[in-house]
Amino acid sequence: MKPYTNLGESKMADGTVFSLHKHDGNFYLKYNGFELMSTALTYSEQMLSEIGCADILEGKASRPHHPKVLIGGLGLGFTLKRALELVGKPATVEVAELMTPIIEWNRTFLVEHNGPLLEDPRTKITQGDFFDILNSKSKGSYDALLLDIDNSPDDLITEGNDKMYSPNFLAKIKDVLTPNGCVTYWLAEPAPKFKKLLEKAGFEVEAHPAKPHEKSKRSRHCIYLARQR
Repeated sequence: MKPYTNLGESKMADGTVFSLHKHDGNFYLKYNGFELMSTALTYSEQMLSEIGCADILEGKASRPHHPKVLIGGLGLGFTLKRALELVGKPATVEVAELMTPIIEWNRTFLVEHNGPLLEDPRTKITQGDFFDILNSKSKGSYDALLLDIDNSPDDLITEGNDKMYSPNFLAKIKDVLTPNGCVTYWLAEPAPKFKKLLEKAGFEVEAHPAKPHEKSKRSRHCIYLARQR
């Protein structure tokens, strides 16, 4: 059996440890030793972009002249890669990423898989907490928000992320979206309580089953597409 190579590790203030590993040609991002995502299973991360950017692409008449997308969580870069493929030019795809090492790993190790995504002139990387970054934005800043930050509101990756599912923050999300904008959430599994919370906040929500891999038999994950009413 081929061994896992530890490429890097970083500890957050709350003690959470993120690490990057390589095994048999694939990269694995782990937190506290548990696999978070890998380059072997990227289908649902790309699907997040496809669902979240669909309204931007639907008909040239409704397409924004300069689409603006904000991705919450860089991960291994596959949501960003697919978003850039979809939105074309001109466009801006901003990524809010809390962990500086994850940004650097995408600039170094992961170029092998995705190329220099972070050097694309349409890409803007903002290092920081997504909650703070979004709260600094003005009304109508984005056509689409693509969020892949937690497994679900009930299974948070980092301490304190529950604030991103509060009614006040959901109201802020509505505020920063353009009138026809949408927010899309990647979830490890369906979260009915969160769906109801989004609806209570004034969104119409579509639930899309998502496979970990294109050839997977079961749609384990779920993507929520929320549009303003």
